[in-house]
Amino acid sequence: ENLLYNWMINFQYMSDEYVKMYKKSKPVGDGKEPDIYIFSDPQWTPVERPDLDFSCLSDPLTLCYFDTDQNCAAILGMKYFGEHKKGTLTMVWALANRNGYASCHGGQKEYTLPDGSKYVASVFGLSGSGKSTLTHAKHGGKYPITVLHDDAFIINTETCSSVAIEPTYFDKTADYPTGCPDNKYLLTAQNCSATLDEDGKIQLVTEDIRNGNGRAIKSKLWSPNRVDKIDAPVNAIFWIMKDPTIPPVVRLKGSALASVMGATLATKTSTAERVAAGTDLNALRIVPYANPFRTYPLVHDYEKFKKLVQEKNVDCYIVNTGDFMGKKVQKEDTLGILETIVERRAKFEQWGPFEDIEIMTDWSGKSGDFTPNLNDPEYATALKNAMQNRVDAVAKFATAKGGYDKLPDEALAALQKLLDELS
Repeated sequence: ENLLYNWMINFQYMSDEYVKMYKKSKPVGDGKEPDIYIFSDPQWTPVERPDLDFSCLSDPLTLCYFDTDQNCAAILGMKYFGEHKKGTLTMVWALANRNGYASCHGGQKEYTLPDGSKYVASVFGLSGSGKSTLTHAKHGGKYPITVLHDDAFIINTETCSSVAIEPTYFDKTADYPTGCPDNKYLLTAQNCSATLDEDGKIQLVTEDIRNGNGRAIKSKLWSPNRVDKIDAPVNAIFWIMKDPTIPPVVRLKGSALASVMGATLATKTSTAERVAAGTDLNALRIVPYANPFRTYPLVHDYEKFKKLVQEKNVDCYIVNTGDFMGKKVQKEDTLGILETIVERRAKFEQWGPFEDIEIMTDWSGKSGDFTPNLNDPEYATALKNAMQNRVDAVAKFATAKGGYDKLPDEALAALQKLLDELS
């Protein structure tokens, strides 16, 4: 019952407004898409049989099975709501992919500039990358801001408009102290405990004191500037990485390079993810488009993001929200970078030998000198290794899982060109 309650709260309920919208809507896929069915049995346990092998499961006591072509899924042995949320998003993203949308694990916001023009920015990153912070930042009230969502949305690759998949937020409670004013917007909580305060009132115990990955469903009303759709076309894509060899911001030229850099998005594991014991949380790993919930070939995402850049003139950037060669990129740096780009004050120039990468070295709120020194042998070697890792990843896509995630040759060529330019 608790899981079902969370499920109903997290996704859009049948309000009068949405009932009317649904009646007026056009069937997805011209009516050829089957209804979505998700079966959940949190009490499921595997039964050993000679014809079954559970060794492929990350946890032998749980199982998710998706048949996204038929819009069906089974979520077994999982008592945590987060698995049901992501399972539902997995279904929606697969369905959207078949119907001309780019599936996005990230945040999107719309800026209204003093001249009345709109600027729509999409940021892509895993939990803990800073995508929620960047999405909800109000930039000191410099301009009106509208937020689509900070975790899950889709972009129409023809109109470039965007639609949120969830009305609520599924927030980490690590940054919400007990008694925090924002806590009044929390609807349900997971992985948290509760206690009585001096007035006898029940208070959530947050900040991951009880255990890691404390979560809560937060009401849409927390953000007064929330919308479910942004009609204005997306202007820019920002791949959020924590690659210490990448400066705080670079701009990518060419649609193949822009898309393959998303396909080789380098980041670090966060406490929101369940990983094997002994996993180094500081080690870089590649998560294509920051979306580990894909049930279709990777080339679909590659082609859709490439189309946005090539045909729809969407700009593409990488922002590093981690460390750059030992120096922390502050939140104020990244927000200042966004402001400088949005206000069209950004001055980019070719980065060293890279014909297709441009760098910006000055922005609002800059906290220090982040100019990369390509003449430093240590840095040059680290950068070359980082690019080699991307080349290796794309080459592996072509052979792993029988080539299921193979990308076009142009993707590998775009990365190899960067390596050659460093030699």
